[in-house]
Amino acid sequence: MKFGRRRFVQTLAGGAALAAAPTFGGTTPTTTEGAFDVVVVGAGVFGAWIAYELRRAGKRVLLLDQYGAANSRASSSGETRIIRMGYGAKELYTRWAWQSLAEWKAFFARTGQNLFCPTGVLWIGNVKSEGLAQSAATMAKLSIPCEKLSSGELARRYPQVATTDEMAGLYEPEAGALLARRAVQAVVAESVKIGAVYREGLALPPGGSGRIEAIRLGLPGFSGTEYERAGSFVYACGPWLPRLFPELLAKKIVPTRGEEFFFGPAAGDARFGTPAMPTWIDAMAETFGTPDIEGRGFKVGIDLHGPAFDPDRDSRTIREDSLKFAREFLGQRFPGMKDAPLLEHRVCQYENAANEDFLIDRHPQHENVWLVGGGSGHGFKHGPALGAYAAKKVIDGGDVEPAFRLANHADVKDPSIFK
Repeated sequence: MKFGRRRFVQTLAGGAALAAAPTFGGTTPTTTEGAFDVVVVGAGVFGAWIAYELRRAGKRVLLLDQYGAANSRASSSGETRIIRMGYGAKELYTRWAWQSLAEWKAFFARTGQNLFCPTGVLWIGNVKSEGLAQSAATMAKLSIPCEKLSSGELARRYPQVATTDEMAGLYEPEAGALLARRAVQAVVAESVKIGAVYREGLALPPGGSGRIEAIRLGLPGFSGTEYERAGSFVYACGPWLPRLFPELLAKKIVPTRGEEFFFGPAAGDARFGTPAMPTWIDAMAETFGTPDIEGRGFKVGIDLHGPAFDPDRDSRTIREDSLKFAREFLGQRFPGMKDAPLLEHRVCQYENAANEDFLIDRHPQHENVWLVGGGSGHGFKHGPALGAYAAKKVIDGGDVEPAFRLANHADVKDPSIFK
């Protein structure tokens, strides 16, 4: 059963692999003196936190990204990402989200930054929804604060939300929004501060089989001699992961287009900013958003995973049908924003796994190569917990949680399910 945001809201309403890098010896050229313990490829939220946790454990770490940390093509870019604990009956992800929230806060306190907005998160769903009840029960079991709201309570507390008798709410007071791009860059910067090495560069996948000693850097088809050596390699490449490993992952992780719009509240209208308006997830309309944070506007994200998207080449310009949907939604759910001007928009991508579980596992042909991805639109918040988990597996080995195993990731048989 799928249980990321898209599935939960439903319950509420590449290139070929290149040759393996050589075994080092003699005069084989390298870019650094000596080997690293671990090379992490990809400086999004997953790769950044893995590198940070590895360095905190005393490992010599190199973090690479082809475009730069939290760049505009990355799934970890953008201004805000929701952090919430509601996952229906899926206790693992509720636990990880709660753990990650504490770690995000602790990290920001250590580094003197304020990149978490404690807005609370409001779920809007059907009064008969099993998902609302399951989330409330799971959070109660784990002693995570939450509050169930009847239709009347929802209307009284949030009069800016148009409600009906069939609607109910679930409010998470400790949840909120992370300032995503800056948060990832802060993790990378802190990793460097404590001794990790960060650089921009394109890392190519290993070929052949068996343990590898290095990976080659450069462009596909380039026959240069720039390599990075390490004891282990972690590929946490977001939407590029299935392109680097097409035979393994092209059918298991499908990047799709996502769209977000920012609308401007009227001057002096405080109803759609903080603290009057929380971050919100509308289960019935498959939309989500944030209040007006830092003057960027009232965010409306369309939570439909599709169509397929190439993060390197596809256009990130606005689609008129999506803007029309967003405006119609505003008029129905937030009537006070009906005629609000569009301030900006963003196109990003999800890396969808068939059942929206993360992938954290060894490459089946390379014992010291790890594959980490499949964020599926709900991964950002989990950066700290995932980073600690993956770092421990790289260092200590051991069995991987069954949900994360490559063998348990089914093919996405019908990509249209994400449209």
